[in-house]
Amino acid sequence: MRRPASSPRLPSVWRLALALLALLGPALAGCSAPEPRIVVWHAYRGDEERALREVARAWEAEGGTKVTLLSIPFDAFVAKVEAAVPRGNGPDLFIDGHQRLGSYARNRLVADPGDALPPEDERRYDAASASALSLDARPLAVPLAAKCLALFVNERLAPGSVATIADLEGLSLPAGSFPLAYESEGAFFHAPFLHAYGGRMLGGDGQFAMVGDPAEASLAYVKGLKDRGAIPDEPSGALVKQLFLGGKAAATISGPWFLAEIHAEVPYRVMPLPRTVADGPRLTPFVTFEGAMLTPDGVKRPAARRFARYLGDERSARTRAVVGRQVVSTLSAWRLPELANDRVLSAFNEAARGAIPTPSSTRMQAAWVPADQAVKKVLRGAMSPRDALAEAKARFDDVLRPPPPPPRPTALVLVAGFALVLLAWSAVRRARQPGFAAELARSVPAYRYVLHAAVTVAVLVVFPLLAGAATSFFAGPRGDTRYVGFSNYVAILTARGGALLGHGSFWSTLLVTILWTLVNVTCHLAIGVGLGLLLSRPWLRLRAVYRVLLILPWAVPSYVTALAWKGMFHRQYGAMNALLTLVGAEPVSWFSRFSTAFTANVLTNVWLGFPFMMVVTMGALTAIPKDVLEAAEVDGATRWQRFRRVTWPLLLPSLLPSVVLGSVWTFNMFNVVFLVSGGEPDGTTDILVSEAYRWAFTRDAQYGYAAAYAVLIFLLLLGGTRLLDRLVPGDRRAA
Repeated sequence: MRRPASSPRLPSVWRLALALLALLGPALAGCSAPEPRIVVWHAYRGDEERALREVARAWEAEGGTKVTLLSIPFDAFVAKVEAAVPRGNGPDLFIDGHQRLGSYARNRLVADPGDALPPEDERRYDAASASALSLDARPLAVPLAAKCLALFVNERLAPGSVATIADLEGLSLPAGSFPLAYESEGAFFHAPFLHAYGGRMLGGDGQFAMVGDPAEASLAYVKGLKDRGAIPDEPSGALVKQLFLGGKAAATISGPWFLAEIHAEVPYRVMPLPRTVADGPRLTPFVTFEGAMLTPDGVKRPAARRFARYLGDERSARTRAVVGRQVVSTLSAWRLPELANDRVLSAFNEAARGAIPTPSSTRMQAAWVPADQAVKKVLRGAMSPRDALAEAKARFDDVLRPPPPPPRPTALVLVAGFALVLLAWSAVRRARQPGFAAELARSVPAYRYVLHAAVTVAVLVVFPLLAGAATSFFAGPRGDTRYVGFSNYVAILTARGGALLGHGSFWSTLLVTILWTLVNVTCHLAIGVGLGLLLSRPWLRLRAVYRVLLILPWAVPSYVTALAWKGMFHRQYGAMNALLTLVGAEPVSWFSRFSTAFTANVLTNVWLGFPFMMVVTMGALTAIPKDVLEAAEVDGATRWQRFRRVTWPLLLPSLLPSVVLGSVWTFNMFNVVFLVSGGEPDGTTDILVSEAYRWAFTRDAQYGYAAAYAVLIFLLLLGGTRLLDRLVPGDRRAA
């Protein structure tokens, strides 16, 4: 009798896996995937960042979703938010000031907070902060804190009452000290004086309002303070900090961020900004209200909305105030003893209540630079208040003039068609050459080897260039762009309808850029070759030590060197003026004239650039045969003749590529120009790349105009390198 056929048996490993799945199935069915982390972007540092971390840890300890905090540099915050959020790669929520809310809303980077800020919660926040963080009476952020300027008083130098700036000027101070030190040449720090005299920076219609008698009176008052020696010349943030902490300034104007800079041994008190005189106007600063803003993707997550609401409640506000030293917007927190008895925070809170909210209009960004320049020109005696403010308004209006109407794309199509025809004609001509097919067939294996490199270059270089070129055919700020064809190029090349060599025109900036490149490359070459020849001498002792020391300027990051040299050119405390004083010369205001500001930039860049040419020279010298030099010496050639007839011709093939590379680097040397002179005076030392930066990031985000500048820079460099290549004799290129 046959046994019935049995079903095939599973391997033992699979039987074990099925058994485990059967046992764990009910448990797995009752579990859901953990909710992703909440991503929060902020620009906090120091105590503020530590307080935010404590708030996030407390939220997680109470069972909330894990929070990832990412600190973004303040200067790059807006650019990163604008780049990441529209593509779904940004945070769930971010913390920023209300003055950018208009731009964020226009570009759809923030969403209605929904139940993160229900109507019953609006009463628990300061009314001014809730209003500032709203647009058209629609709340767009959970209020967190307020930041504004206040007066820090050194109690050693000013132990008595300080009710007015006149009281500060009446103090008996040690020699070399100032009654007041603040960044007087910045429009943000001048705003309290402007408001005190009844002026405004931006009108309700979005126009530049820093004109007229109130604005002129405020500038005249501050100019009087400077002329009387009550405030220092050319005060930077670092200098103001140094003066106050070193006991050289009786008072300073700064914000709550300055609290982290004050040493424990400095006795100080904080008070709202004073009046000018006893019966004069009170200084009224701008105030910025920070809020937690939900992105369009983040608002869809209930956990993100709950955490945004948690950031604004009383417990979180207490942590942010006590640990982070923030002037929180949560009203109930100020009834807590820790805050009610804190004189510093109470003083900032009082100052914020009387301050003016910074306009959140998208046009405000374009007002800062003209206003800064006007203040600088008046305080440095270059222009009268009336003329400086009139010029500032004209520049504001020029930057924000509406883009031209969209043209027909006929011209662009014709240019693109002509370029394609040229490419096709060149390809056909090449293909018809004898032996082309055989040469192509032999090259196929080589193409496979370089395919990955070609794709990489296309993705990282060619595509971004094409995207930039395409952007140059559009105008208007982000979110409100329109096609304008070649209008950006026409506006640039025609100096926007003004004088071709007028202030800020493409042609005047191009001349400065060419002069900048020629002077720097000449100095790099002369100093580098000279030092390279000197360090190659066998009789020179400690050559290795000298080489290391002379390469150090090249090894240090350029922005560190630029900031160090900028301090050396300060009029009162810089090393350069100290050296001039030692030899009996008068101190120089380096950034008040083009000649001296340009010289400061050149000296800094020469210090950064000569080591490159020195290293190239030393490397090229090792390749020169010694027997050639010995033969020239035997023939009776002098040392100069040996250099001119032997060494220099053999050095030249190695130096020429370095000169081309150095010229391209110098032509686009943004760091030095931006960090040392900052384009001063009044943008006259700007080069093309720094001018393009200003159009993109300080003039209402005119990315299309900046892209047109970038395309022109590319074409200039391409043409310059090709011209230099043709000017070099063929035998030297071959060598």
